[in-house]
Amino acid sequence: MKTVTILGATGSVGTSTLDLVERSPEAFRVVALTANCDVAGLAAAAIRTCAERAVVADETCLPALRDALAGSGVEATGGEAAVVEAAAMGAEVTVAAIVGCAGLRPAMAAVEQGGTLALANKEALVSAGDVMKAAVARTGATLLPVDSEHSAIFQCLDPQLAGRVSRIILTASGGPFRDRSLDDMRAITPAQAVAHPNWSMGAKISVDSATMMNKGLELIEAYHLFPVRAAQIEIVVHRQSVIHSLVEYVDGSVLAQLGTPDMRTPIACALAWPDRMATPGERLDLVRIGRLDFEAPDEQRFPALRLAREALEAGGARPAILNAANEVAVEAFLKERIGYLEIAAIVADTLSRFDPAAPMSLDAVLDVDREARALAEERVKDRVA
Repeated sequence: MKTVTILGATGSVGTSTLDLVERSPEAFRVVALTANCDVAGLAAAAIRTCAERAVVADETCLPALRDALAGSGVEATGGEAAVVEAAAMGAEVTVAAIVGCAGLRPAMAAVEQGGTLALANKEALVSAGDVMKAAVARTGATLLPVDSEHSAIFQCLDPQLAGRVSRIILTASGGPFRDRSLDDMRAITPAQAVAHPNWSMGAKISVDSATMMNKGLELIEAYHLFPVRAAQIEIVVHRQSVIHSLVEYVDGSVLAQLGTPDMRTPIACALAWPDRMATPGERLDLVRIGRLDFEAPDEQRFPALRLAREALEAGGARPAILNAANEVAVEAFLKERIGYLEIAAIVADTLSRFDPAAPMSLDAVLDVDREARALAEERVKDRVA
């Protein structure tokens, strides 16, 4: 029986993880579950799974959580430090599913325990890739990707043949606006942006998919996860989201991982690794699908891809700035403070105005993150004024 902690248990990835864990109670014991302030969802999950501890990041929600868990035997704690403490409880597998840079300290705390980190928080490696990889090497922790694209690469890339890989190909659905013109995109609303055609995801990730910033972040994440150069990572738009990514070897062989678009598949791969576990998802029916389409991404309509590649190539603090500015801009868009096309414009502006030295520690990464957010927020206010 593996011990499991789920950071971000009430979000999209967290609830999918809970579904798998609850289907196999003989295989997993839950140590801790965390959420921001979804008291009802967190308490219900903690009671169902007999978790040792439930944690709300928003400490003002702690009294309500204690009331909801009264008599259950589940310990209730609250605050950002409590989330980090939960991540450091030594679970064999910690699923890091807190969206954004808020998940960075908890993810690092889990790495410090030397167990397995199943990483769904792509921003952790984007903002602090070098710092996190150094911690993984020092502690002997295992880092497993949960993003469907990176899980696909992980399953196709033979570590013993890493030097024989010629290309990694990340697939992208293209989001809901892949056929829209730039003029049409000016009037896009948050409700339209979160309606992804293939995947069920949270609001922030759905907007990133619409702008294709998610694929830019995944480009940077892939660079840190796998032993390839930035120039060896390509992005291809694949509308059906059946092929989740591909690995090409020097002999021309291309290995791909295929499946229906269900996050429980890559989550199960990480939970059970190095074994496999059953999932309840729909099985792939290639005859019914009939065809698979591919096209090059349009960086003119989706400038986030260019911004991300430039940040990766520049290195240093640039990826952290990219991520921070994007988080601010996406939040402003979801609150209808800026337009859809202004998301990438604010990211580009922030990158043009801030270029500090490469951060060498987690605290330094978070300092860069705070400064970049402040600069991006200034631009949001300028556009609102």
